[in-house]
Amino acid sequence: MSKIVDEVLAANAKYAASFGAKGELALPPARRFAILTCMDARLDPAKYAGLAEGDAHVIRNAGARASDDAIRSLVISHKLLGTQEWFVIHHTNCGMELFTDEIMGDLLAESLATAAFDGKAWSNPHRGGGSHAGQFVKWHTIRHQEESVLQDVARIRSHPLVPRNVPVYGYVYDVKTGRLVEVKAATEAGRAG
Repeated sequence: MSKIVDEVLAANAKYAASFGAKGELALPPARRFAILTCMDARLDPAKYAGLAEGDAHVIRNAGARASDDAIRSLVISHKLLGTQEWFVIHHTNCGMELFTDEIMGDLLAESLATAAFDGKAWSNPHRGGGSHAGQFVKWHTIRHQEESVLQDVARIRSHPLVPRNVPVYGYVYDVKTGRLVEVKAATEAGRAG
């Protein structure tokens, strides 16, 4: 096994040893809300939103984008598990701002190995073994955070499976300060009706 696997399993053993009453948590989230946020490792929704286990659903993907799968999760969260409010939370300094669909497709066509970024451009340190399949994927990149939050909230709000009585709030998490900054136009677009 790898060092990482050993570390994860050791941490899990310690966690499970004091698991206690957490095994009795209800399936629906106790605080009845959901967060769609980015997978970025610098974001800890439990800390920035004051969550304990069992409080809320947290849906994560690259860029916190309102993809079909993210909306699927939000709809399940409401329809079957009773969430009544949703947050879309993007963040500053997001890696999804550093490339386009074309750049990603070209990188993958050349190599599937990890690419390098020099602060300005991406490149493949190793060539060969790529696939053109990446050129047919919509990567949901970001040009401007506030505009992307507004787009995602509007997409969720207008989806035919999203009930009008569920408000959708839009925020950007600042990775330098830890603060959530409201995108007022997005929150307005996500207002319950």
